[in-house]
Amino acid sequence: MMNVPEQQPILQLEHIFKSFSGVHALKDVSFSLFTGEIHALVGENGAGKSTLVKIITGVHQPNEGRILFQGNPTAFHNTLAAHQHGIAAIYQDLNLFPDLNIAENIFMGHMPINPKTKAIDWNVMYQRSGEILRSLGVNLNPKSRVLGLSIAEQQMVEIAKALSVNAKVLLMDEPTSTLTLRETDELFRIARQLRKSGTAIIFISHRLEELFEIADRVTVLRDGQYVGTRAVEEITEDDVIQMMVGRSLDALFPKEDAEIRDVVLRVQNLRKEGVFEDISFELHAGEILGLAGLVGARRTEVARAIFGIDPADGGTIQVGSEPVNIQSAKDALQLGIAYIPEDRQQHGLVLQMDLTQNITLPLLDQFSTHTWLDQEAERKIAQEYAQKMEVKAAGLWQKAQELSGGNQQKVVLGKWLATKPRILILDEPTHGIDVGTKSNIHQLMSQLAGQGMAIVMISSELPEVLGMSDRILVMSEGRMTGEFKRGEATQEQIMAAAVARSA
Repeated sequence: MMNVPEQQPILQLEHIFKSFSGVHALKDVSFSLFTGEIHALVGENGAGKSTLVKIITGVHQPNEGRILFQGNPTAFHNTLAAHQHGIAAIYQDLNLFPDLNIAENIFMGHMPINPKTKAIDWNVMYQRSGEILRSLGVNLNPKSRVLGLSIAEQQMVEIAKALSVNAKVLLMDEPTSTLTLRETDELFRIARQLRKSGTAIIFISHRLEELFEIADRVTVLRDGQYVGTRAVEEITEDDVIQMMVGRSLDALFPKEDAEIRDVVLRVQNLRKEGVFEDISFELHAGEILGLAGLVGARRTEVARAIFGIDPADGGTIQVGSEPVNIQSAKDALQLGIAYIPEDRQQHGLVLQMDLTQNITLPLLDQFSTHTWLDQEAERKIAQEYAQKMEVKAAGLWQKAQELSGGNQQKVVLGKWLATKPRILILDEPTHGIDVGTKSNIHQLMSQLAGQGMAIVMISSELPEVLGMSDRILVMSEGRMTGEFKRGEATQEQIMAAAVARSA
């Protein structure tokens, strides 16, 4: 491990504020990075890590605060500006061109030009690519197409891209999420080699054991705010978890006691090849079942399998007392299952359509006769559920894209509640919305459970999971790693289960 010397940071962020549509993503965050340091950046989902990374890489600019690079105040107005300063990033979703070869990807945007012919100097490009790959100890042919590479090999190409522009700062965002243990070890070998050569690395991972293996210091963010920075040798995993989740529950979670009734959904040994396996649980009428986990836990994939969007490869699903075969969303709807997706704009709404069209979309069969649509009946249902959800809009004719995030979420909820489901799956139901709307949605969930509806709530916010769930299941890397009853679980226990690595 490196002992950070008393030197000037290569990168320093001071009192950074960033908000989107009035919602603070970062509030007074400061961060420093030294040459030859691997600095871990951790926090729950929604803590502000991604926003901070996007400010460092020039995707976003802060509303307040300043950035210093090598001691000089600077501003990264775009990604090119950050790139020119020697800042590169490797994201969980790799940014390569699969139909081009390795060398073309490494030198994309700055290919060497022959001064005489003014054309690309292919010989120089292949030579330099080979030199960079060999310096990393990677045995890849620069002329090979990226399409045939493994994920680990693609990450090596991404690192080579960064070195081709002499990157001084390298950001690694969840780089091991899809790697095997052997591939992770190889990545860490290269990270240590880069640290030794003076590259500064920001390392983001939800696998806490990795931080203690690779990082020199760790900075924790919580709710968009800076919690603290500690040397890794001076801190324990329990300390990090406490810093990540040290929040109290309050009136934001108006959970009311409801009668827990019969089992309405039974999932046994559900699996999908390479995604999740051995998923088993029961859901009761009147119950809110919390499903917790971090990025890569595969909670959404389980929900999509139950709803028939991406059917499972094996296992059984039982609704009521009957085994069922759910192969499509239509099958799920007919069984009384509704699913509110995590990304409301991409998967929950048709943004160009008005409120009426969005709310009644799953119910069109009820309003159609041959080629005719009973628009009056359609508007009546839309009005009913828009009022129930207290959607704030100019009228039912307003386009969904013109609404605030909170009101968009209310429209999505109204749309699926109009199908009168008995089982409701909510995927991150309060993500990216204001506190007042969060409280309204929590109150609605509690009311629905009180009326006998069975609810699965997927959430990355531990206070929400603890505040609203009757029972909590925890997933990590496609497996169940914990189960807790309401009142018995703590945030630390859930986080420990969420970062547990699958056997």
